[in-house]
Amino acid sequence: MIEILNPSELTRAKVTGALVADILHTLKSRSAVGTNLLEIDRWAQAMILEAGADSCYVDYAPSFGRGPFGHYICTGVNDAVLHGLPRDYALADGDLLTLDLAVSKDGVAADAAISFIVGESKPAESVAMIDATERALSAGIAAAGPGARIGDISHAIGSVLGEAGYPINTEFGGHGIGSTMHQDPHVPNNGRPGRGFKLRPGLMLALEPWVMLDTARLVTDADGWTLRSATGCRTAHSEHTIAITDDGAEILTLPTGN
Repeated sequence: MIEILNPSELTRAKVTGALVADILHTLKSRSAVGTNLLEIDRWAQAMILEAGADSCYVDYAPSFGRGPFGHYICTGVNDAVLHGLPRDYALADGDLLTLDLAVSKDGVAADAAISFIVGESKPAESVAMIDATERALSAGIAAAGPGARIGDISHAIGSVLGEAGYPINTEFGGHGIGSTMHQDPHVPNNGRPGRGFKLRPGLMLALEPWVMLDTARLVTDADGWTLRSATGCRTAHSEHTIAITDDGAEILTLPTGN
């Protein structure tokens, strides 16, 4: 289903998006060497419930996962890029951490992800990889507007990632979002311009460029959820929820005040 939201729903989406962004901003500030992934999950739970919102993850049970997810946030460390199931792991200096959060409030969902390096060590390859996903996300947003097509977004994202030298996996990517977290259309991270669904005002999309340093192949962890790079290389992931407007694309998942 491709959902087109009305002005009232889009107003509520802005509130949800800011909540997601604010939670991620707070979690990033609290994540330090020695922080446990399960502690991050508990912090996310507390902030979601305090805001009167609902997690999109706790009861989420798609065909590619093993039963309900059971946690409030995805936490990926180093080679874990997508659907990272929180586990008993204390962050180490130089770890590349990805936090992916989706929340629903007042009937509208928003979804965002950030990658960053914990501690004082800043491996150059990891910094470059995170930067590439952020630049690709910006390019995808710039390509989104009324009359453009999904392929235009995919091409813009893929061009940045490809020029940076990263293999691109198109199995998982961005998606429509609205009253539920995952909707059509699928937005692959590479594609041909001028192809696919034509964008129109009221459409919300979650765009999420992600890469692995030296492979495009994923493997599923023993936990049945976490997707890791097949070679054990590091990974990065950036995501925003946007709304298509008459004037272009509006980013909904920016922290309050930005």
